Amino acid sequence: MIREICKDEKFLAQKAELATLQDISIAEDLLETLKHHKSGCVGMAANMIGINKRIIAFDNNGEYMVMFNPEIIKKSEQYQTEESCLSLTGTRSTKRWKSIKVKYQNDKFQERFKTFTGFTAQIIQHEIDHCNGIII
Repeated sequence: MIREICKDEKFLAQKAELATLQDISIAEDLLETLKHHKSGCVGMAANMIGINKRIIAFDNNGEYMVMFNPEIIKKSEQYQTEESCLSLTGTRSTKRWKSIKVKYQNDKFQERFKTFTGFTAQIIQHEIDHCNGIII
C-alpha cells in the first residue's frame, strides 16, 4: 500500500524501535511508497510513512533493497554534501562517509554485513539518520 509521507518533525525526531518479523508488511508498504515516489526519491525510512521502526528501503544501483535494523559499523573518508528529503523542505548541508560497512537483517531476519560506497552509501546514511531521529 502506498502511504502518505510524514512531515511531522517531532515524530521524525524520535529514535525508531527495533523491527521484528511482524513488521514485514511495513517493509512492503515502504518499498511500494518508495517506488511510487521514484522520480524524486531514492530512499526512505519507515518513519517517513508514519511508522517508528528501524526499516529502510533504497535504490541500490538500480535494484531496490530493504534493511531491517541497519547499523553502520565501519566508515571512512568523510565529506560535506547537500541533501533533500521528501519529509522536509529544501536542501540541507550534512557530512557523510564515502564508504560504510552496514550490519543489518534481511527479510528473513538473518544478520548480514555489506559494504557500500559512493551515492548508495550516502542514501543509506540518510535513511539510518532517520532511524536514529536525526533530522539533517
